[in-house]
Amino acid sequence: MERPPLDIVSLRMAHCRAERAASSGQYHLAVQQYRACLEAAERREDCRAVQFFALQLARCYTSMGLPDKAASFHALGCADENPIA
Repeated sequence: MERPPLDIVSLRMAHCRAERAASSGQYHLAVQQYRACLEAAERREDCRAVQFFALQLARCYTSMGLPDKAASFHALGCADENPIA
């Protein structure tokens, strides 16, 4: 599998494709694009972007009726809200 590009323009384009797919109910395409965005954000070591894309994935999986997957991405997206002492 090809690695997602690191440049911000490609990341933004993937994000726009994901939003468009999600808004039209094509969640399988949205998930594919949001996963690419999440991987790129992880490789860029951008914690806020990782959280954002994880929450977008959680929203898509919820809409798809996959609560377990949604919960795992929601936990990743909210990692800073519940710090471990």
